[in-house]
Amino acid sequence: MSPESASAEPLPEYAERVLDAAEHIPPGRVMSYGDVAEWLGDGGPRQVGRVMSLYGGAVPWWRVVRSDGVLLSGHEQDALAHYRAEGTPLRTASRAAAGHMPKIDMARARWDGGASGGAGDGAAGDPDEGAHI
Repeated sequence: MSPESASAEPLPEYAERVLDAAEHIPPGRVMSYGDVAEWLGDGGPRQVGRVMSLYGGAVPWWRVVRSDGVLLSGHEQDALAHYRAEGTPLRTASRAAAGHMPKIDMARARWDGGASGGAGDGAAGDPDEGAHI
């Protein structure tokens, strides 16, 4: 198969669903890989991560994250720029953290897939409250 025909093939149905979920996450909010899988009712964190790795460049990939809030390895600076622009709640890195890179404050930034994207949708706290890194 030539590269042209590979790029012209449709995405697998599961990949389309994962990417659609990523596009629905409001600015300043995140879902973990496991959250996306649970919201879809299909697959698991590794499957979602694989889809994002292969196809996620065209969607807000920085909004689908590790459950511990650690920034995506190799993409930390790009992701951090998006988080700062969107006002995503971040936690200051400890001095022991490699590179002193902040983490996402998952308790405040996590979105449960509700329609509003506001603080009343299951996230703890208002993402606009408090200091942002």
